[in-house]
Amino acid sequence: MRFLLSLAILLSLAIAVPAQQPPAKPTIVAGRSKVATKYGIVAASQPLAAQAGVQILERGGNAIDAAIAANAVMGLVEPHYNGIGGDLFAIYYEARTGKLYGLNAGGWAPAGLTPAFLKSKGITRMPGGGIHTVTVPGAVAGWAAMRSRFGKLPLADLLAPAIYYADEGFPVTDVIADYWAGGAARLAAEPLAAQTFLPNGHAPRAGEIFRNPRLAGTLRLIAQKGASGFYEGKTAEAIVAISREKGGAMTLADLKDYRPEWVDPISTTYRGWTVDELPPNTQGIAALMMLNIMERYPLAEYGFQSTKTMHVMIEAKKLAYADMLRYVADPHFSNVPIAPLLGKPHAIERARLIDPRKAACSVQPSTLPGLTSSNGGDTIYLSVIDRDGNIVSLIQSLYSSFGSGIVAPDTGVMLHNRGALFTLESGHPNLLAGRKRPLTTLVPAFMSKGDVKIGFGIMGGFNQAQAHAQFVSNIVDFGLDVQEALEAGRFTKISFDGCDVNVEALVSAQTRAELPTLGHQITVVAPRSGTFGYGQAVMSDGAGVHFAGSEPRHDGEAIPEAPPVFAPKP
Repeated sequence: MRFLLSLAILLSLAIAVPAQQPPAKPTIVAGRSKVATKYGIVAASQPLAAQAGVQILERGGNAIDAAIAANAVMGLVEPHYNGIGGDLFAIYYEARTGKLYGLNAGGWAPAGLTPAFLKSKGITRMPGGGIHTVTVPGAVAGWAAMRSRFGKLPLADLLAPAIYYADEGFPVTDVIADYWAGGAARLAAEPLAAQTFLPNGHAPRAGEIFRNPRLAGTLRLIAQKGASGFYEGKTAEAIVAISREKGGAMTLADLKDYRPEWVDPISTTYRGWTVDELPPNTQGIAALMMLNIMERYPLAEYGFQSTKTMHVMIEAKKLAYADMLRYVADPHFSNVPIAPLLGKPHAIERARLIDPRKAACSVQPSTLPGLTSSNGGDTIYLSVIDRDGNIVSLIQSLYSSFGSGIVAPDTGVMLHNRGALFTLESGHPNLLAGRKRPLTTLVPAFMSKGDVKIGFGIMGGFNQAQAHAQFVSNIVDFGLDVQEALEAGRFTKISFDGCDVNVEALVSAQTRAELPTLGHQITVVAPRSGTFGYGQAVMSDGAGVHFAGSEPRHDGEAIPEAPPVFAPKP
């Protein structure tokens, strides 16, 4: 008893006054070096998309312009993960003013999509796919909002690379081909989806050329008319037509009335760094709550990916996600208690719930009814820095692989299934309602200390917030650079209860052997898999040098802008 009391006292002291020594950088055998230049860089999970962004930088565009161009190409070349039938969220750092801007271009549910509407069709639990999960796609409105406020070049220029590749075709890359093949059976069940994404009756193999000329036509309408080329006219009518055919609730007014929203990022401090995420309805608050809990423990002293470090992180994830699932919803419909959840006193109390000797297999509040852990994860993240130091951190998604599985006729556009994240639990903040946005997994991120600015993100459904916290710790606690921080082994706990956790084989064998002694039920996952998400990062050191890292688990890379050595002489 005396020993246990002494242990409790020591633990409480460690939580109340954490001792954090300067990080001793661990040895990371990185597969590639970080990119460095005085000019701009675009980091994306597919090289053609990153190159498209670089082309825009070299044409005189800024980070906003390049991000839109890269995202437009991503929607073509990685169609199971993203596209203009999905949502978009971004953080923009304006170097000239030092200000951060957040953009929520997450779409709302159709006005007629309500619990009563679903009940009339015999549906009492939110489906995972199909027409009743289709909310208004926000991506195109997000592009328009970004470009009109901060961009330099016309939209036609920004969409030109995507239109070219959609018409002329491009060779499918390795990782994307694998995931595309995994969705083939689902695509085959819908004639329009099969027609668009299964040319010649099968998913394109690595190296095969894929074209989407219908998408090229849709993009041309957007290039000519802006957002109205998507939310009104031919494309909008096609979306409503397929919704009616499938028994959905989408109307032309739902599309025409939609507007994205500029929001203030939310933030916390972590050992002298400021970390920014987007506010609810995103899961970004979970990353910040995780960091607040982790800050109560001297992780640098515990050691890089040691058993004690990993135990704290995994338990912090459970505590942060329990709160996120209980409270996060569309703030226009619910009073989300952001300030109390982000308060350091709240973190101290939550940190005290971590037992250093045992994993918690049930954390309160409990799992959100109606929300399953199997849906989602099919998202892209990209980041851009331009020569002036402006940074865009952007994430875009269809939610599940190939979204709802439904393609709007003659558009080449796969519609997302973001509405699957609503619940039908009466009285819950995230209850489905017309013109309401669901809790979303999508969240870009940003971190800074003094003149150092980093735009980063790691996609992968509910993996995102926990991966963000690990990335921040890799940099702050252990001194890794942006490429090393992305390459380091990760854990992810996809479920919201239990002691199960996936651990990448890159984590040391000793840690993987010791975690089960604390009750963690680990599944070791081989390196270079999508289990742990795919990330990118760009960085300014404040002295005119820009850096970037790109996820080695995917096909992409960080591509620097070339200097204007061949520019026409005046």
